[in-house]
Amino acid sequence: MSKARIGRDPHPADLHVGRQIATVRALSDVSQAQLAGSIGVTFQQLQKYESARNRVSASMIYEIGKSLGVPVSRFFEGLPENGGSGFAASPLPVDERIGFIASAEGRHLIERVIQLPPRVRARVSALIAAIGEELSFPK
Repeated sequence: MSKARIGRDPHPADLHVGRQIATVRALSDVSQAQLAGSIGVTFQQLQKYESARNRVSASMIYEIGKSLGVPVSRFFEGLPENGGSGFAASPLPVDERIGFIASAEGRHLIERVIQLPPRVRARVSALIAAIGEELSFPK
């Protein structure tokens, strides 16, 4: 795992947690202003948590989970284990991915994909990855 430059780049774990907060919030149909109000911060501060411009403290993660009705562990799902192989680079900027997830189109897509059986979901994911690879290679 490559180390983030201290003081400049957010740590990949902070980026992951921020994305998970935004994802859970969007899937719960909760606005940034609503969640921020329920945990006692400004919506700008919540934006900073979601984008990893500011790190989220353990107590704040607890409050966010409580407010959204999810266990704290939900925000860490998908992180590599300690000593794992590291973080995969994401092809899209965080804001663009969060924007799609928060959009009506993104929520509907996610809701439909989640309803698929796990094996079909994996095949759909592989198909989308293959299409993306095909589109990224010039002919």
